[in-house]
Amino acid sequence: MSTMWQGCLADTDYFETRSGGGRDYGVWVTTPPGYDPATTRAPVVYVLDGNWAVGLTAPLIVTQLDPLRPIQPYIQVSVGYAGAEAQHWDRLRNRDLVPPGEPIAKELVDAVEMGLRSGTRTREEADAYLAELRDTQADAFLGFLTAELHPRIERDYGTATSGHGLFGYSYGGLFGLYAWLSGSTLFESIGAGSPGVAGEDSQIFVMLQELGDRPPAARLHVTVNDQELLGDLAIYQGLAKNTATVLHRLTSRGAAVTSAVLRETHVTGLQASFLSYLRTCRAR
Repeated sequence: MSTMWQGCLADTDYFETRSGGGRDYGVWVTTPPGYDPATTRAPVVYVLDGNWAVGLTAPLIVTQLDPLRPIQPYIQVSVGYAGAEAQHWDRLRNRDLVPPGEPIAKELVDAVEMGLRSGTRTREEADAYLAELRDTQADAFLGFLTAELHPRIERDYGTATSGHGLFGYSYGGLFGLYAWLSGSTLFESIGAGSPGVAGEDSQIFVMLQELGDRPPAARLHVTVNDQELLGDLAIYQGLAKNTATVLHRLTSRGAAVTSAVLRETHVTGLQASFLSYLRTCRAR
């Protein structure tokens, strides 16, 4: 890392990698303060949407030194997009984080069109954003994380053999639910912040029906924001309502799930959600 970036994100390495499917990713690896794998090996917490999330979440690695509410040591691996594609992260994530066959909710289309009318997106950008939702491949991205990226992190950074976690927000939170319901054995805890369960016909509800009476053993922590529920945007209202339905169905089956309502908006809630996950699932 350059001196400038090293000062902003201490103890952080950056590299780029190409998946077996031919997709390029940027990866930020932030190690605990004073980390020495020769003495103590730490587990990994994978954080999605690295292009956006790394600056908000990686500095929280210092919570491991908090004398009042210490967090168990972890290596943070933030995964985003590389090169010229990095500027398009907000639409490329649709392809990688949304479950296969996920319907495109009308409320989401309306929100994209609202962005077009307000000038925050061009027609070309709006069309490209929606196009990525027509062939979603969270299954391929989950395979990349678990079968390709993790072995490299394990080898290069001397990680622990267990205790790994995953955190995602919005569509990243939707991916967290998908990974949990898929029964991935890599993650022992998953944080799903404001998961993008946009419609009542989401694949998440299909997977819930197929789950049966034996939910995954991994711990799941879900957060939503009060302003999503109380605000006047239909996409966020639906997201909060559908997330509550998911939680009700899981707790009724005795799943290892916790939840929290945060005093944030959808845009400002990422960091608070990540901290809630750390304090709930990774407290020392």
